[in-house]
Amino acid sequence: MAGSPPPGQNPYQGYPQQQPPQGYPPQGAYPQQPVNPQAPYGVHPRLGLPYSDKQKLVAGLLQLFLGGFGVGRFYTGHTGIAIAQIAVTWLTCGVGALWPLIDGIIMLTNDEFLDANGLPLRPN
Repeated sequence: MAGSPPPGQNPYQGYPQQQPPQGYPPQGAYPQQPVNPQAPYGVHPRLGLPYSDKQKLVAGLLQLFLGGFGVGRFYTGHTGIAIAQIAVTWLTCGVGALWPLIDGIIMLTNDEFLDANGLPLRPN
């Protein structure tokens, strides 16, 4: 093939490098890790708060399966609510377990569920 470079050479050698259009950041300018050390897990897009170190999926599943013992609420740091859920569940002979069940569903579906420190639970 006429005009082909010898093997091992760059076929584009000698051509001017194209620059990105103005207004675009240079290649590799986007950070791979969060820039803010106060938000190691990122920032909630609507609330603007840094994410908690607690995960939404873990909290919701703990609450669904062990909610009668308040485990999901203990995980998020809401100790008072966890003790209240234990008391209601045991004092109503299990009928009060609907409260932790519904609470677990809300934890899984609500994007703005906060932990005891007022930070949104991070997505998985």
